[in-house]
Amino acid sequence: MYKGKILLVEDDKLQAQTTRDYLESIGYDVKWAENGKTALKIAKTQPIDIILLDIILPDINGYELCRWLKLNQDTKSIPIIMLTVKDSTMNKVEGLQAGADDYLAKPYHETELNARIYASLRTKSLQDELKEKNRQLEEILAKVEILAITDPLTLIPNRRHFEVTIEKEFNKTVRYKTPTSCIMIDIDHFKSINDEYGHRVGDIVLKEMANLIKNCIRKVDTVARWGGEEFVILLPGITKEKAYNAALRIRESLQKYKFSDIHKPITISIGISSIPNPSIDSSEKLIDAADNALYEAKAKGRDRIETI
Repeated sequence: MYKGKILLVEDDKLQAQTTRDYLESIGYDVKWAENGKTALKIAKTQPIDIILLDIILPDINGYELCRWLKLNQDTKSIPIIMLTVKDSTMNKVEGLQAGADDYLAKPYHETELNARIYASLRTKSLQDELKEKNRQLEEILAKVEILAITDPLTLIPNRRHFEVTIEKEFNKTVRYKTPTSCIMIDIDHFKSINDEYGHRVGDIVLKEMANLIKNCIRKVDTVARWGGEEFVILLPGITKEKAYNAALRIRESLQKYKFSDIHKPITISIGISSIPNPSIDSSEKLIDAADNALYEAKAKGRDRIETI
């Protein structure tokens, strides 16, 4: 039965052949390297499960080779058992300090060698299993985090994420005395769309509106679904005048857009607020000001842009 691939680093050909024959007889696939240079090449280019490393090699000290293997990203997770005739405590300590996982003095009994290989592979298997579980957990947590800040219908950031983002950006704006603008957008008469075409089509309109807005703003800007048929945009470094131009681009893009399953024009009302503004001293007030401008646009007949 196949048990794994072993890299045997041994300059003594007779010892290497004896060890290789034994390990292959009990199911291991053994690759032999008689010097450090060959061992490095094999370890970096082939899937090795464990390395049996002799300390005395013709071209490089086994301790140095061990250190290199443990520092290299491609080989650092491979267990290393050091093999040597040097059996003093200091030799063992030096080997372990170099990164070896185990130490076996020559001459060794084949049964003990097999037991140590098995123990190292079992430990590696448990470590690999733990790493995989941690990786899976990190993936799950990342997905949960994305879900927590994303609107499930439009797949753009939700209100919670926007409030956190605008708070950070507002503080940065105050610190560096740069402008920032906020745009609130409301789809006019959205209830009539749901009543006439159904909620499924209404949901499609919201999705397509979100994409339309995203395509009209910069990557550094943040668009989020504020609630219902309302969207909000944060534009860092943008003055009120430039924010007004951005709002115009959105309206012009909307006028040209053909919504799925909708056979009548859709319009939007837009409110804009900006800082610096002496009456706005918090991110909440920046949002409220844009919201007030939006309601003014609605009160004046909708399908228009108002600023504060």
